[in-house]
Amino acid sequence: MSEKRDYYEVLGVDKSASEADIKKAFKKMARKYHPDLNRDDPKAAEVKFKEINEAYEVLSDPQKKAQYDQFGHAAFENGGAGAGGFGGGFGGAGFGGAGAEGGFGDIFDMFFGGGGRSRRPGPERGNDLRYDLEVSFEEAAFGKEVELNIPRTENCSSCHGTGAAAGTQPEECPQCHGSGQMQYAQNTPFGRIVNARTCDRCGGTGKIIKTPCADCNGTGKKRVRRKINVKIPAGVDQGSRIRVGGGGEAGVRGGGNGDLYVYIFVKPHKLFKREGTDVLCEVPVSFVQAALGDTVEVPTLDGKVEMKIPAGIQSGAVLRLKARGIPLLRGNGRGDQHVRIKVLTPQKLSSKQKTLLQEFGELCGENVNPEQKSWKDSVKKFFS
Repeated sequence: MSEKRDYYEVLGVDKSASEADIKKAFKKMARKYHPDLNRDDPKAAEVKFKEINEAYEVLSDPQKKAQYDQFGHAAFENGGAGAGGFGGGFGGAGFGGAGAEGGFGDIFDMFFGGGGRSRRPGPERGNDLRYDLEVSFEEAAFGKEVELNIPRTENCSSCHGTGAAAGTQPEECPQCHGSGQMQYAQNTPFGRIVNARTCDRCGGTGKIIKTPCADCNGTGKKRVRRKINVKIPAGVDQGSRIRVGGGGEAGVRGGGNGDLYVYIFVKPHKLFKREGTDVLCEVPVSFVQAALGDTVEVPTLDGKVEMKIPAGIQSGAVLRLKARGIPLLRGNGRGDQHVRIKVLTPQKLSSKQKTLLQEFGELCGENVNPEQKSWKDSVKKFFS
């Protein structure tokens, strides 16, 4: 007994279905199980797709359909009426194996909108370009205007991109008559279908150049270096991207230029670091300045400013200089500058300095620092 499924069941229609209903069902099922649209399990889809094609070739042909309605699958097996169509699996005209030339891709394109419906290529936009620009910390903060020397492809100025020598014009391709395509017919189970391919003489342009431009050798394009001014806005950061519309390569067949994208890379600074719109820096102060307080000069992006160090400040404390940070990108205002205090411990003391510090320590006793006293109390409790 045949293991093949009923053809009507395969297409999901009943025996009373009209030719239009059968065709509609086939299109729906073929689209659903086409191997190119089932990347997760293409082999299973291939088997299903062949089964659908086999069912449609029979049910779409009135004579084969009548034979099938009377004899079932036996009509096409073992020399039965109409044998020769399906002996060792599906292999009907116009359907190859998946991956065979003229196979699933061709029939799918012909039936669902490819093939003969192809059109001559239209205008294409040029390629985008990328330029990596290194700027200083200050330039990133306050912005600048730079002149870049960009290598790119442009339309030849001698022939204005046509590729033809001065005084001449590209002519219509005599092989495709300007369409850019060559049509050919193919007999399929659906009838005679006209397909198309790119004209090999004109490359799909529909034009040929008899007298090429000497400057570009008939390509219509030239490689040049173009100076382009780019404004770097204040507040850009590492990895920021600036788009220059039309700064890319020339388009094809009348298409517009691509864009230029400038990527920003910021050089490290010896004194400053950045966190968003805030600037961080570290200022060393002496033991005496930290204990008694002082006014010190602090570097900022705007120059030196005076900052008051409160008496008794600890190492690691952070003071804020308001609105001394990075300007907001595409906005108003600035971030802040945060100054971390680093208290320097005296080194290589003279004997007199050591004596004075020892006397100072004896005078302070346990009250040298309330935080230190609290820490000692906590340690005593921990070990008691």
